[in-house]
Parts: sequence; C-alpha cells; structure tokens
Amino acid sequence: MKGNRVQDACTESIKGEIVGLGADLVGVADAEPLKALRLHPPGLLAPFSRAISMAIRLPATVFEEILDRPTPNYSAVYQTANRKLDEIAFRAATKLEEDGFKALPIPASQVLDTKDWYGAISHKAVGRMAGLGWQGKSLLLVTPRYGPRIRLVTVLTNAPLKIDGPIKNRCGKCTLCEEACPVGAIKGVGTQGHYTRRSEALYFSRCMEKLVGEFSKLPHVGAPICGICIKACPFGQRGSKKEQEQENQGQKGAVSYEEACV
Repeated sequence: MKGNRVQDACTESIKGEIVGLGADLVGVADAEPLKALRLHPPGLLAPFSRAISMAIRLPATVFEEILDRPTPNYSAVYQTANRKLDEIAFRAATKLEEDGFKALPIPASQVLDTKDWYGAISHKAVGRMAGLGWQGKSLLLVTPRYGPRIRLVTVLTNAPLKIDGPIKNRCGKCTLCEEACPVGAIKGVGTQGHYTRRSEALYFSRCMEKLVGEFSKLPHVGAPICGICIKACPFGQRGSKKEQEQENQGQKGAVSYEEACV
C-alpha cells in the first residue's frame, strides 16, 4: 500500500511539473500495448515502460475563421503549438533524466514516412491510451474539455509512473465531422475502442491529396493542414475557465516533484 501511495504521489507530482511547463492535459500510458503500433525504429519502445502524453489547447477562436480552407492564422497557431510542445517535452525529459530515469521526447509534428505519413509513434494513440480522450470518427483525438482543438507530444520513459487508462468514446451518432469534410474522406464509422487501420475510418488518400496538393500551397499556410473537421466537432466549443481550472487541479500534486520522486 505504501508503495502505491508513493507511486501515486510521484506520478501526480510529475504531472504537476509538466502542467507547470505549459501543458493543459497530461496522462500516462503503458508502453507495452503501444508496441503493436507502427514504430520508427521498430524497437523504439524497448527501453521504456511508460509513454507520457501531453496536450496543449489551441485557441478556439482561430477555428471560427475557417470556412472551406485553413487560414494563415490557423497555420501560425498550429506551428506555434508544435514549437511549444517540443519545448515542454524537452524540459520534461531532461527533468526525468536528472532524477535518474531514461526519457526520450518525440517531436510533436515530425513526419518520418512521407509516403504513408507516419512519425516515430502515433501521438494520438498514446493520448488515447493515456486517457486524454477518445478516437473520433475523423481519427483525431477528441478530449472532453477541448474536443480535437489540441496538439500532442509524447515523452517515453522508464519512470515507474501510475498508468492511466482509455476513456469512453462519446461521439455516439454524431456525424458533423463527416458532413463537414470537403472531400468526403471521413466514413462516419464509429468505434468503442480504436480503429485498427486508417481505412476503417477514412479514405486517407482523399484527405492527404487535398492537404498536400492544395492546402499546403495556399499563401501563408505552407503546411498540409486543414482544420475543417476540427471546427465541426461540438466538443470543445463550450467550457468555462473555472471548469478548466477544476479539471487541471487534479493534475497538480500536493507535494513537490523532489519530495515525491527523488
């Protein structure tokens, strides 16, 4: 029992440290089931037992500008969020290493396979297993508070943190993202857990052809982004500052990181 209490306190303190660095959401996933994912390199997870998922919210107002294409403002926000996440992950990883653990930050938006559009590990899959949200019909991670209006990053570690679990999918019969997609890429097929293949949920090639062939070439956008299905999602369109503070309160440990973990 004492060991569990120490683990709980250590985990909450680490989460509190990461929130203090600027993350809005933090969760811990068991690395073992993530080994079934497409990884680069294939042995990426071998030294690690945990994957810490971190998210920052994107300003909801930027999506109000989006009609049928991404805007320069959305592109700027998207890139700023990625830079901020990389900084948070870098600092979290160095902190974990200072205290004797292995820790590897995975860049927020690094594409290693430009043919099939894969990175080192799926941040969305890690986020789902860490309990930050569920896999929406658009394949995006949908969080209860912010919906899909977030960006994600991952830190792999061998720190013995308490594992969070997946949460219930709440998309239900909603088809707003499917209806909003300008190329009909979203099939509108729901899942209680997760999709085992992209093709179960998306006509992925339609999406990427639009993003790479058209949207990335728009003036002052310069990236394969969209934002249309994100705007359509009802989750994240409401929620007060007070509610956000209450949600984050549970992630801030009552004791310091050093007191709990070192």
